[in-house]
This record gives sequence, C-alpha cells and structure tokens, in this order.
Amino acid sequence: MKKNTLTGAIGAVTLATAIPLASAAVLSTVPMQGTMAMPKVAYLAEYGQLEVTLPAAEPQLTPLLVSNPGDSFNPADPWYDSLDPSRQGQSFSRRYGFVMNSVTDPLPPETEIWIRKLSSTPGLSAYRYAGSTLKAWEPIFGTAGTTNAMHWNGVMFHPAFTAPPGTNAVSAIFEVYLVDRTTGEEVGGSSSGPFVLNFTNVGDGRPKLSLESRMVVFWPPDTTNYVLEATDKLPDGTWTRVTNEIMVIEGQSAVLVAPSEARRFFRMRLAP
Repeated sequence: MKKNTLTGAIGAVTLATAIPLASAAVLSTVPMQGTMAMPKVAYLAEYGQLEVTLPAAEPQLTPLLVSNPGDSFNPADPWYDSLDPSRQGQSFSRRYGFVMNSVTDPLPPETEIWIRKLSSTPGLSAYRYAGSTLKAWEPIFGTAGTTNAMHWNGVMFHPAFTAPPGTNAVSAIFEVYLVDRTTGEEVGGSSSGPFVLNFTNVGDGRPKLSLESRMVVFWPPDTTNYVLEATDKLPDGTWTRVTNEIMVIEGQSAVLVAPSEARRFFRMRLAP
C-alpha cells in the first residue's frame, strides 16, 4: 500500500490563516468605509409617534485587508482585536448614522428617544465608537451581552457594525420609541415600528484551514507483509480489511479513522 507523508497537527479546531503584509500605515482611527448613510428620525405630534426615513444607500461591511491593503491598527486602540487583519480581521462599516430630521415636531415634555435592536443576522455586532483622544469601542445593541436598547440624545450618532468577512448579506432590525423621563417607562404608541438596516459584506480572500477530528491507528514502519483489519464486535465479529490510505505520521505508519469508527476493534494480520 502506498504511503504518503502527513505534516501538521490533527485536532478539532478551525484556524484562519494570517497573511503577512508590509504595513503601509498604522491607522489611529476606524475608517467609515464610505459616505454617510443617514436614517432620519422625526416625531409626528399628530400621531404621537416617531418615524424613520431610511437612506437609499446600502453600506458594505469591508475588512481592512480589502479597503486598506497593507495598513494596520495600533495595538493600543480598543478596536484592534476586532478589526486588525492580524487579529479577528472583521468586516466593518460606520456609514449608518442616526440623525434628527430637520422636519420634525418637538418631542413631548419630559420624554427622550431610545433606539432598540429587535433582531439581527448572527455574527453582526455593534459598537459605540469614538476616535478622538478618548477612544472608545463599546459593545451596544446586544453585542457581548449588552442590553439591546440605548438612549439617544438626538445628536448625529454613527455606531460601528462588524461581521466576519464573507459574501452573504446581513441585516439588523431596529425601532425608535419614546421613554418618559419621570417614570422610565416606554410611551405607548410612540414606536416607529420596525425598520431594517441592510449591509452587503466582503470576503477578505484569506482561506480558512479546517482540521477535523480523526482517530489515528499507528504501527511500526518496518512492519511488512501485514494488513490492518477491523471489526465492530468481539469475539464473533467479522474482520474486514481497512483500506484507508496509509500515511507516515511522526515516523510511524498510520491510517486516519473517522470518529464514528472510534469504537471498532483493530488488528494486524499476516498477509497470506
């Protein structure tokens, strides 16, 4: 039987390969990844509720490896682990920005606006970003176990969204509503109703290495004229020859066996 040499580890893990690149620049802020796309919020006094006008643009979540080839983030910055190509290398965008519509009625006295995420594609995360001297990358809208709702003061607000690089579109469903400052309770009937923020996504071109769990059967490499056999039960099971490809692992002859075969019995039999 032909022997091939297998190099590498065998285990139940998934690795993402890292591509070393010469850094063109170390970025001190997180790029927006395009022009602003502004959901505009307005209060309609006649109906006692908020409404949201969505932009026509659909932001694209893009990894730094694609938008800024060769660039990297400063390891001291809080978004480094999420976004740097040497770490998680997430796709990201800060293009969506909540803003008050210039055509809006005044809010009712002692009320404030809250934004709530109702659901999102698995893997999509959101962060409160600040790129000034007081840098911030704070999980929001349910990311990392945070609450799915937050108060918004009406000032332009650009949350950062991230997702693993890929080609599948992702989305998040939100609503805005009023809260009574005195009681802390939601004002009934004030919700805008659900609206969807959609994103396209971009892969970063890096292959992923998948090392699957396998059982390894070893025997001395100088063994000749023997064949490997297996059976499902002892003592009266039927022995059949194992035809898996023979490899060399750490200097030993070996075959890789699927986890489903781990409860079988193996033996070496002298070939006729």
